[in-house]
Amino acid sequence: MIILGINAYHADSSAAIFVDGKLVAAIEEERFTRIKHFAGFPALAIQFCLKEAQIGFEDVDYFAIGRNPKVKLIEKIFYLAKNGGGFQAAKSRLKNSKKVASLEIELAMISGLPASVFKNKIRQVEHHRSHLASAFFASPFDEAACVSIDGSGDFTTTMTAIGCGNKIHVLDSVDFPHSLGIFYTAFTQLLGFPNYGDEYKVMGMAPYGEAKYVDKLEKVIQLTENGLFNLNLKYFRKGTEGVISYNEDHIPIVEPMFNQEMINLFGAARKKEEPLTQYHRDLAASVQKITQQTVFHILENLQKRTGLKNLCLAGGVAQNSVANGKIKSNTSFKNIYIPPAGHDAGNAMGAALFVYNQLLNKQRMPAMMSAYTGSHFSNDQIKTFLTSQDIKYDQFEDEVLFDKITDCLMNGGVVGWFTGKSEFGPRALGARSILADPRRSDAKEILNLKIKRRESFRPFAPSILREYVGDYFECTDEVPFMEKVFLVKESKRKEIPAVTHVDGSGRLQTVDKNISPRYYQLIEMFRKKTGVPVLLNTSFNENEPIVNSPEEALNCYLRTEMDMLVLENILISKV
Repeated sequence: MIILGINAYHADSSAAIFVDGKLVAAIEEERFTRIKHFAGFPALAIQFCLKEAQIGFEDVDYFAIGRNPKVKLIEKIFYLAKNGGGFQAAKSRLKNSKKVASLEIELAMISGLPASVFKNKIRQVEHHRSHLASAFFASPFDEAACVSIDGSGDFTTTMTAIGCGNKIHVLDSVDFPHSLGIFYTAFTQLLGFPNYGDEYKVMGMAPYGEAKYVDKLEKVIQLTENGLFNLNLKYFRKGTEGVISYNEDHIPIVEPMFNQEMINLFGAARKKEEPLTQYHRDLAASVQKITQQTVFHILENLQKRTGLKNLCLAGGVAQNSVANGKIKSNTSFKNIYIPPAGHDAGNAMGAALFVYNQLLNKQRMPAMMSAYTGSHFSNDQIKTFLTSQDIKYDQFEDEVLFDKITDCLMNGGVVGWFTGKSEFGPRALGARSILADPRRSDAKEILNLKIKRRESFRPFAPSILREYVGDYFECTDEVPFMEKVFLVKESKRKEIPAVTHVDGSGRLQTVDKNISPRYYQLIEMFRKKTGVPVLLNTSFNENEPIVNSPEEALNCYLRTEMDMLVLENILISKV
């Protein structure tokens, strides 16, 4: 049974392929197009997945797309009619619906096969059910409460459910335009970060402020007795005017979510050239706090309703790692699973899992605890490429290589680390990472000066050997996908200042020797030399999608002041 999952015509388009329920490959289209959050058809990602599975288009039993425009059609029409959406809004939605509905034509174009080959193989899976499936069916739980929260998809913004065995039973949903994702995005824009996906900047800035404006924000969003929430729509742009559009390069463009009423209450949006003030920091802290309160309200009510202790969480809001790290201490859930691609790219995986488990009634496969599902290159392929570029290099066995890398890090160097299969999702997890010494108080400044050139308030993350988490962090939870932020123990903050945020927290990744053996061995050698089982880990890129190939890694290395580039066992050095 071969199922190819697709996220298309939506930000972070992607593909994932399963053979007899086992994930063979998953990757975002942006890794190939080099366009961040690419929102077109994932032709290259699909072709990559088929190549990894060593099959052709005709061998696929089902093509599952994580969208179904027919869902809540009556609600959509009623909303447009009630809110004066007009002809243009209806036409735009119809055009996008037709794209999703004509998937067989897109597949025919890239495969060279007749469209009729695909007509009966396509299964459309509603957006939030895809999110839920990406979390629950990939989790280690036989039974769990499930939640998906994001901006919007198929006219839904939040969905709660119970997962049991190979079935998901939906309990409640919140309809557009009442959206926690839209709430957070509106304030992201107001704070001067207008691009799609900028919400993490608000999360990073929040610890620099005090949550002084929660009372004001309670005029904008209200918790409801049924365990959900409502927005006060008088502060938001009408959804009928269009929310997200896509330009010719398939880049998502987000219209301002707020209106004049919001400006009257919180002030004008910060312009790009304007400095960040304490007011902006305090507003960010307030937005983060009320977002957390809303998430905890939804989760705690769901826990009381279901009595379950296991939670599976997905959707764009599930990328809020600060909120995720506080779920256990603010709700009655005991065990939490968040997939590596909780955002929309994960819907390729989720749609395929939904078809396999829910629709075909197949037996569930073991939990997904590794995010390494993407591109990979051998030492020979890398050497052939470097020779063609007339680049000098050395090749070493692991132990010698790791010795040289750790010496470089200990001397203040910055290392580009490229090994194994690339990660699925937005986080670098030790396959496509830039590494530095977490003990250096100046490491953050060095990275921003040499490579990243990003806002000073954004933190860098610690990768820590799984066995030592309890020595460094207040919580000892499993965090394989860097999806939670926890407090660093006060006694350890001075030891790893480069990965300790201003509020004493860190967005950690627990590194398991069985899942990330080479990365584990590298950190272990650093531990043996320094006594610290932690490395600073940030994504291997410079204001672009994470590097996907040796060529992109080399280009990033050459145009920045990175000290070393490691491509599998190949070492290129400026030192």
